[in-house]
Amino acid sequence: MGKREEILNWLEGKGIAYELMEHPPVYTIEDMEQLGICLKGNVCKNLFLRDGKGKRHFLVMLARDKQADLKQLGEAVGVRFSFASEERLAKYLNLTKGAVTPLGIYYDRSAAVEVLMDADLAGEPKLGVHPGENTATIFLSCDDVVKLIRENGNSLTMVRI
Repeated sequence: MGKREEILNWLEGKGIAYELMEHPPVYTIEDMEQLGICLKGNVCKNLFLRDGKGKRHFLVMLARDKQADLKQLGEAVGVRFSFASEERLAKYLNLTKGAVTPLGIYYDRSAAVEVLMDADLAGEPKLGVHPGENTATIFLSCDDVVKLIRENGNSLTMVRI
């Protein structure tokens, strides 16, 4: 069973409603806009970061039209950020570059990854994220994403980005 099927089974097992949209592989928000994916809901950007010592790992979710100022964001949460390697992304969230998603916390059994969510995403009825691979996007409510993160035991902090 692939990542997409595992994640979709997880959502269905929790009774979480979602809408699935299949598409060619996408790597950027621009790719998604060209395919009309962003017309279906608020697709978000997701970054996988680590602290300066590589001891803490963070998944940052932000609105697609925003740029994350890592220095400013780091100052807000008291961390010096850098991008985490693809090896760390695979180790902690079982994901690959181009398919970073908050739903990767399904694989974070020890709830080690800290989630930082752009406060502007709060309450979004149709938040677009990948289901573990970048050949599909699913739309579900931000409230359901928050519920999944918290139920898994990951810390979640709302931040202004």
